Amino acid sequence: MTTYEELKARGLIAQVTDEEEIAALINAGKATFYIGFDPTADSLHVGHFMALSLMKRLQMAGNRPIALLGGGTGMVGDPSGRTDMRQMMTPERIAHNCACFKKQMSRFIDFGEGKALMINNADWLLKLNYIELLREVGACFSVNNMLRADCYKQRMEKGLSFLEFNYMIMQSYDFYHMFQTVGCNLQCGGDDQWSNILGGTELIRRKLGEDAYGMTITLLLTSEGKKMGKTQAGAVWLDPEKTSPYDFYQYWRNIDDADVLKCLRMLTFLPLAQVDEMAQWQGAKLNTAKEMLAFELTALVHGQEEAEHAQAAARALFATGGDRSSMPSTQLSAEDVSDGVIGILDLLVKCGLAPSKAEARRLVQQGGVEVDGEKVPDITLQIPAAALAGEGIMIKKGKKVFHRVFA
Repeated sequence: MTTYEELKARGLIAQVTDEEEIAALINAGKATFYIGFDPTADSLHVGHFMALSLMKRLQMAGNRPIALLGGGTGMVGDPSGRTDMRQMMTPERIAHNCACFKKQMSRFIDFGEGKALMINNADWLLKLNYIELLREVGACFSVNNMLRADCYKQRMEKGLSFLEFNYMIMQSYDFYHMFQTVGCNLQCGGDDQWSNILGGTELIRRKLGEDAYGMTITLLLTSEGKKMGKTQAGAVWLDPEKTSPYDFYQYWRNIDDADVLKCLRMLTFLPLAQVDEMAQWQGAKLNTAKEMLAFELTALVHGQEEAEHAQAAARALFATGGDRSSMPSTQLSAEDVSDGVIGILDLLVKCGLAPSKAEARRLVQQGGVEVDGEKVPDITLQIPAAALAGEGIMIKKGKKVFHRVFA
């Protein structure tokens, strides 16, 4: 099976242009391709996994990845998939987030000499002269066509700022610039980026002629990837300070049964034949498949040792229901326990088991919270400071999430 055939078999490719040419380029290891990452946070999350996995697969086949950090586009914000305008970030915050991304990406991609590139589009976008850009690039874009793009249509009713309207032009210019400066000949991105990606190809053809080698490919990153980046308690981050290796492992261990094989195919590097054999697994064997998924992805992000530790801790916890030394924990400060007690709703939020007191209230009212093996009777429960001394207390959310709290 060729590299391109494997990408299709794993369900990674949604739509392409010039499929025969792209397949030949990838299979020959001659693609210099880019995927963009706008630095909207100081950590990547599991919604980026599909892009990182694709980059790793293509690099293993001899192709050259470009991780494009959106230091410039991040100052504008992508309207795709948004119902409102993104919060503006300072240049200092954007630079910090870009540095965090590079550290995390290095676990997936080899940035050694002559290998992958990491580029920040602030290096050229921030130097552009507005009038020159209008004359050089603006004339290549039809406003009518831009307004027909899904990324703009869904925002028209609630309002689309002119700032965001420029995003497609900026992303298109990225490809145009990298095509000429570093030989980038292939774009990759989520299916929500299709209009922006086509804009880059069209700009090259308009400016450099039909013979210019600009092709595009898009994968199912938004519909299948970005939705995996959220849980009831918020995003699942690749930064161990934000999401511990244990919680990261548990996230994948607890995914829906219907998503297990899909994630094994798309996100892991297990042989397809091995994954296909699991299609008949049910019951306890399906739980084994979930363990394999959780272990493989935790090892990719946090290393083999952390994956082994997380798996051992999870197995011990489920076997005994009380191995507090191995479970995630939160230490409260004296300020957290006012008047010698802390309310259960505040406690759930402090531990990251609920994103808000409203969500914490819902969890308790639905009977989904236990403290030291006893179901929390109502939302007014107060935990005394004395109970938090020593090993503290164990909170159980749902059937599978355990957390130790101490002070």
